[in-house]
Amino acid sequence: MALPLALAAPTCSLKNGSGGSTVATTGSSSTNTTGSGTTTGGGNGTTSGGSDTVALAWFADWHPDYTVANISWSKYTAMTYFAVATTNDPSTLDFGGEESGLDTFIAAAHSNNVKALLTIGGWTGSQYFSTSVGSSANRTTFANTIRDLAFSKGLDGIDFDWEYPGKQGVGCNTISPDDSANFLSFLQELRSSASNITLSAAVSLTPFADTNGQPMTNVSGFADVLDYIEIMNYDVWGSYSASVGPNAPLNDTCAPASDQAGSAVSAVDAWTKAGFPANQIVLGVASYGHSYFVSNANATGSSSTDATSGALVAFPGFSAAQQPMGDSWDSTGGLDQCGVYQGPSGDFNFWGMIDAGFLNTDGSVASGMESRYDECSQTPYVYNPTSQIMISYDNATSFAAKGSYITQAGLRGFAMYEAGGDYNNILIDSINQAVGRN
Repeated sequence: MALPLALAAPTCSLKNGSGGSTVATTGSSSTNTTGSGTTTGGGNGTTSGGSDTVALAWFADWHPDYTVANISWSKYTAMTYFAVATTNDPSTLDFGGEESGLDTFIAAAHSNNVKALLTIGGWTGSQYFSTSVGSSANRTTFANTIRDLAFSKGLDGIDFDWEYPGKQGVGCNTISPDDSANFLSFLQELRSSASNITLSAAVSLTPFADTNGQPMTNVSGFADVLDYIEIMNYDVWGSYSASVGPNAPLNDTCAPASDQAGSAVSAVDAWTKAGFPANQIVLGVASYGHSYFVSNANATGSSSTDATSGALVAFPGFSAAQQPMGDSWDSTGGLDQCGVYQGPSGDFNFWGMIDAGFLNTDGSVASGMESRYDECSQTPYVYNPTSQIMISYDNATSFAAKGSYITQAGLRGFAMYEAGGDYNNILIDSINQAVGRN
């Protein structure tokens, strides 16, 4: 997990695959004769619980033990292939050597009557977004490249995960104060020639940055060309934080001011106040959690005035120098694309918490573990007092709470990162039921 951007929304957990082969697509086709998408931007969808509810997940293509054959397709209305990266040539996208995987994915999605989308970008794939949309000529080339790829592959939509317009992400992205305005111009051009495919964007907790680096106060233009946005309400707290906090808080307005780092509630409020309709907002939810090394004394607050008979306390301190390894999908570390060493993320997928003995196979807390459910953020914590590892994560209860909020707030649906993180559909079944899809 990469470090988050200071004073901006949290880092998205989505990671692009390793570099590799590229594909260039050119041409002048403007009619989709192969895809099955029929939507356009402008808020033509219904609110949650209706027939147009979005039940989406990102499918990370690099796990050898989780392929399209493992996806519970009936649980979703759409699935997006993650991901291809931008390059320094707007006529070329980087598939990381796995273009054939996209074809397999699209065929599997369509055979299960699920819309097939492709995500462009991600934490490591956003390096050249700024230059790709930075001039009129580049915008046209980039739009044609993406349109022709979508039409030739029979994609139902394109999902943009630019981290972040007008702000630095991984550390070596190209960047311009005009990024957001240029992104809108690009989307308008793409929409004009691809009116019948879904266009979506994974976004931060605050609206896109203006020329001064502050959240835009009017994003209604984006709502006119995007079918929906997915608010990446995860990685709000992590190993980059000062204390252990909720990975994906539903609410933080009820927390002490010093612990209000963002949440679903505050993010939806920010985007809707800036002119993005609630029924075009999809809430991003996480099937993974962040781990921390927390001493027994810090975990229970035994040396503080709020110690309560060994119960876990809120926002305990942790040792950043003792970052635990996550589950078997975690990396031991290495140099990122900017040449900076990144250690293990410490992330545990929901299934990984079961494998590691934190949870039982039904998702309940395992014997010998300590736990806490935070009523403000509506998220659980689990702690192994022997290994002194604490994990902030989501379970069926917190997913149900998010689903209920989606319905109450009139949002478009949910998007889970990632499809392979669940275990026996515990999480996806919970949120589907809460939004009225079961």
